[in-house]
Amino acid sequence: MELIESVIKRAQANPQRIVLAEGTEERTLKAADQIIAQGIAKITLLGNKQEIEGLAAQFGLKNISKATIIDPANNPNSKTYSDLLFKLRQKKGMTEEQAIEKVKDPLYLACLMIKNGDADGEVAGARNFTGDVLRPAFQIVKTRPGIGVVSGCFIMIFKDKSIGYNGLMLFADCAATPNPDADQLAQIAVCSGQTAKNIYGFEDPRVAILSFSTKGSAKHEMVDKVIEATEKAKAMAPDMKIDGELQADAAIVPSVAKSKAPNSEVAGTANVLVFPELEAGNIGYKLVQRLAGAEAIGPLLQGLAAPINDLSRGCSVDDIVKMVAITVNQAIEAKNNN
Repeated sequence: MELIESVIKRAQANPQRIVLAEGTEERTLKAADQIIAQGIAKITLLGNKQEIEGLAAQFGLKNISKATIIDPANNPNSKTYSDLLFKLRQKKGMTEEQAIEKVKDPLYLACLMIKNGDADGEVAGARNFTGDVLRPAFQIVKTRPGIGVVSGCFIMIFKDKSIGYNGLMLFADCAATPNPDADQLAQIAVCSGQTAKNIYGFEDPRVAILSFSTKGSAKHEMVDKVIEATEKAKAMAPDMKIDGELQADAAIVPSVAKSKAPNSEVAGTANVLVFPELEAGNIGYKLVQRLAGAEAIGPLLQGLAAPINDLSRGCSVDDIVKMVAITVNQAIEAKNNN
């Protein structure tokens, strides 16, 4: 079974409550219609009810009437959420009046719904910048216990099934933290291995923390960071196969690994690549996507206490459907671990 088919089937077996904060955005509405029709998630749309219903009629969407629609500007539960936001943010200087205004923002309301137990996850970003999606997530939902950094991973799907895990590789961090320190890099590595196994079904995640050095071939403080992160990651997840510092070729090419890192259980067979900083990760996934013809799905955000995922503003309807299905899988996994 193909990856996305299996993700969708798991979601259909246990649909979760997903908020789409951009309820009046055309692609979001069309995706919501498909998601509801396929039983992938229980959808809440944020936006003016009349506008949403008018757009649904205009686009010929038959299933939007089955979604829950909440207008942030006229929400009967606004006080519940403004009280919650004030409680969470008053020590940071937020006033009650500011909290009342913030809950009219769909991106804040979505996170408050999750925090209050009224939703299981959120997908947004079709018309909002990544920073605007993540800011309320950091302030309200925050990171999960033991994790202090949020990272964004892409699942890379190759036509050649001999690559990675049956043609799949996971790249991180490609979206969130510009220059992680050793502790953060270790957390990104462990989260990425867990995502590969629990969300994408890798039976044997093999995590390589990448560098421009392999096992001491170069000396530099950037290499030192990767070496330290590798040791910390191994201590965090002793049962996970993690190694570094590895150059990209040593991580994925068996013949190179044999000469550069012969004693590594990851080198030459890595299927999860952790980049030392965001710049390399973002460039790396885009090069593989464009030059190798790999399909890139993401970014899937890791490390938050509840699943909140950011879309590209250039996303398609199909991209949104896939991301909602993945978010449902994250929500299921989060509940199983609680």
